[in-house]
Amino acid sequence: MNRETESDEKTRKEESLNRRFYLPRLDRSAYQGNAVVHWTLTLEGRSTNWLTPKFHSAFRELMLHTSAREGLFCPVYCLMPDHLHLVWMGMESTADQRNAMAFLRTQLKRMIVPARFQRQAHDHVLRDEERKQDTFATACLYVMQNPVRAGLVADAGDWDSLGAIVPGYPTLHPLNEDFWRLFWDLYWKKRKSEEERMR
Repeated sequence: MNRETESDEKTRKEESLNRRFYLPRLDRSAYQGNAVVHWTLTLEGRSTNWLTPKFHSAFRELMLHTSAREGLFCPVYCLMPDHLHLVWMGMESTADQRNAMAFLRTQLKRMIVPARFQRQAHDHVLRDEERKQDTFATACLYVMQNPVRAGLVADAGDWDSLGAIVPGYPTLHPLNEDFWRLFWDLYWKKRKSEEERMR
């Protein structure tokens, strides 16, 4: 057996072993269609030194591509020194957030070398009561307050690595005063358009 084959075999065995310790996922349908999910991606060993303005810019571009591919809005994301948070909302009946996360992680992993993501992203699928507008805005505020709770800044507005991704609206930012009014207008407009398309 040559060196490359031995290495491949070792990697396959490690991945097989690690699959036994993955967190359980809900049924795939919980991540599809109009699902709303809070995702957390943590760096293995809590690696740092990968979060730069260049990475943030590339992350936004990849998030835009992911949103377009899977029919998603991201009302808030926050990049932290050793992990990142994002909230995705499915805007189309064909949206699949597990596919979206697989695509995003695949694209991001080459940008964070030598750091690596933990083998599995953590997710929280929001229940109906968590999706009500005021409750939902509070959950998004919690994501935005991560840098403040970590003692990195005194105010979330001072943290450069957070924002929102809504295709076609590059300046939409969750800390802007009129964000939620604009966001919900866009959300319901898109939902209505999708419902009409499905008729």
